[in-house]
Amino acid sequence: MANIVAIVGRPNVGKSTFFNRLVEERKAIEDNMSGVTRDRHYGHATWGGKFFSVIDTGGYVTGSDDVYESEIRKQVKLAIEEATVILFVVDCHDGLTDLDKEFANELRGTKKPIYVVANKADTSDRILGSAEFYGLGLGDNDVFPIAAVSGAGTGDLLDEVIKHLQDDAPEDPDEGIPKIAILGRPNVGKSSFLNALLGKERSIVTNEAGTTRDAIHTRYKLYGNDFIITDTAGIRKKAKVKEDIEFYSVMRSIRTLENSDVLIIIIDAERGLEAQDVNLINLGIKNNKGIMIMVNKWDLIEKDHKTMDTFKKEMMDKLGENRWIPMIFTSVVEKQRIFQAIELAVKVYENKTRRIPTSKLNDAMLAEIERYPPPAWKGKYIRIKYVTQLPTKNPVFAFFCNLPQYLRDPYTRYLENRLREHFEFDGVPIKITYKKK
Repeated sequence: MANIVAIVGRPNVGKSTFFNRLVEERKAIEDNMSGVTRDRHYGHATWGGKFFSVIDTGGYVTGSDDVYESEIRKQVKLAIEEATVILFVVDCHDGLTDLDKEFANELRGTKKPIYVVANKADTSDRILGSAEFYGLGLGDNDVFPIAAVSGAGTGDLLDEVIKHLQDDAPEDPDEGIPKIAILGRPNVGKSSFLNALLGKERSIVTNEAGTTRDAIHTRYKLYGNDFIITDTAGIRKKAKVKEDIEFYSVMRSIRTLENSDVLIIIIDAERGLEAQDVNLINLGIKNNKGIMIMVNKWDLIEKDHKTMDTFKKEMMDKLGENRWIPMIFTSVVEKQRIFQAIELAVKVYENKTRRIPTSKLNDAMLAEIERYPPPAWKGKYIRIKYVTQLPTKNPVFAFFCNLPQYLRDPYTRYLENRLREHFEFDGVPIKITYKKK
């Protein structure tokens, strides 16, 4: 059974700083501007030999002009429903506010253990002043003054929290699960795609570009396949990134790309494959990731029987040598082919992890090499005698030959194409290496 600790409270009290302290990573974006965190954000932590998940949430507000206010409140309520223990973070610097009292009233309806965490208690006066938060009247628990920046006071708090947690929770419930990342430019429908798959509002969606800031991880199961799907912030050209928050959002997206197994690159059907999309694809290839392209908003395109083929040909021309990347045409709004898109992503993962028996590999490839042998180099004939797949996370094939130094890129591309013809490696970069035999 999973242990889940939810961090809640009004904006700018230090929830994300506290979250980063617990998970011992800078996973959540921190900024002095309120309202930086919007969606629920998950991480893993351990204390006293017990493992638990931590949820960071957006700041709870009412009556503001923020377009995200109601959506953030939904995310906070969902986090409270999921949680085993609730940590209600308040601010010793500001003292007890009306919004704290209002949110405390919201929490009274739950029977789950609640701890009031008085953050920014970095002086003796503030520690003494934290006693005013007993006025919130949330159960019989003590108020715990802490300083999330330095970690002061968090040990005493966690000693109490783990009393409510199960002993048998896994260290990392996501270990060994395939990781699929949703990437693309702003406003192409990444969060809408995730919400449509899950059938609930996992990520906040608006028409405003840049709605998603952190990378939002979700465990997902479809047709017996268990995997982690991650929604990311939209990635624009570096020259257009003006705010620090957007810069950190993009960094989180890039880190998610590096930590994922398969990338779903979503593009806008009305704009087609743009330079930034190609840059993302090239970055994925450089990091040896499985890749597929999902063309969204296909419902907005006027079509005839040739439209899809024409569109696909134009995209293939832009991809050049990377024509092995599969693509699917979808409409998230109409829920058209969205589940087929996930099935394709799972198929790409299977291709990425496929192992070809050495005997089968040699039967197919040595016949192709005999049909079209490597060209001679300076009067010297190159003979490839043996091929095997190396025990790596990504498909790497070693060709053993007498003169490996004389094999050139055009012949390597020939071998790669033949490998793709005989064995299913759609959506997966293939690496070929030559060894002396």
